[in-house]
Amino acid sequence: MTKFTRYVILLSLNPGKRLTEDLIRKHIAFLRKLEQNGQLELCGPFSDYEGGMVIIRASSCEEARIIAESDPFVSTGTESYELRAWQLSCEENNHLGAG
Repeated sequence: MTKFTRYVILLSLNPGKRLTEDLIRKHIAFLRKLEQNGQLELCGPFSDYEGGMVIIRASSCEEARIIAESDPFVSTGTESYELRAWQLSCEENNHLGAG
C-alpha cells in the first residue's frame, strides 16, 4: 500500500495577470480530475488575498510538484505557487504524538 503525504499548494496571482472565465473553468476541470483520482483533499480561494490553496495527497514531493505545475492557473503563468508538505495534527494521531 502506497503511503501518501498531504501537500499544500499555495497559489498567488502574478502581477499584471487576471483570471478569465475560460481559465477558471479549466482550473475547475483540473480539480475535478484530482478529486476523481482521490488526490484532492481540500481547495478554495482566499477571501482576503489574490490566490488560493489546494491540499492534495501525493506519494512524493516530486509528484506533488508535477500536480501543481499541471494546474492551468500555474501552467499558463497566471499564478505562481509554493509547495509545502503538511502534517495533519488531530486527535486521531494524538496531535502528532505530542498530545
